[in-house]
Amino acid sequence: VQLQASGGGLVQAGGSLRLSCGASGFSFDHYAIGWFRQAPGKEREGVSCISSSDGSTYYADSVKGRFTISSDNAKNTVYLQMNSLKPEDTAVYYCAAVLGDTTVQAMRVMMASGILDYWGQGTLVTVSS
Repeated sequence: VQLQASGGGLVQAGGSLRLSCGASGFSFDHYAIGWFRQAPGKEREGVSCISSSDGSTYYADSVKGRFTISSDNAKNTVYLQMNSLKPEDTAVYYCAAVLGDTTVQAMRVMMASGILDYWGQGTLVTVSS
C-alpha cells in the first residue's frame, strides 16, 4: 500500500492550491482518508477527512469554508482544494488512510490518536504574506 501526496508549493496569501493523495495497493472502495498538517514548532493538526462509505467529510474549524476534500475513485485519488490561503496555513501536509468501512466520526478519533493504517510522505505548502 502506498500513498503519494503532491501538489504543494509557494503561493501568495489569498491564493489557492490543490493537494492530491494518490493511493495504490488497496481497493479504493472502502477507506477513509485524512489530511494532516504540521507547521514548524507546532503539533500535527488533523485538517480534513473523507469516508468512502457515504462520502461524509469533516473539516477542522481552522479551514472550514476554505478547504474542500473530495475523491475520484476512478483515479484512486483524494484531493484537498485549498482556497483563500493564509500564511498560517503554511505547513507540511500529509495524507493518511484507514482501510475498510470507516465513518467520519471514527476517522476523527483515529486522526486525533495518530493511529492510522498508512501514511504518505509530506508535501510542503508555503503561503507568503
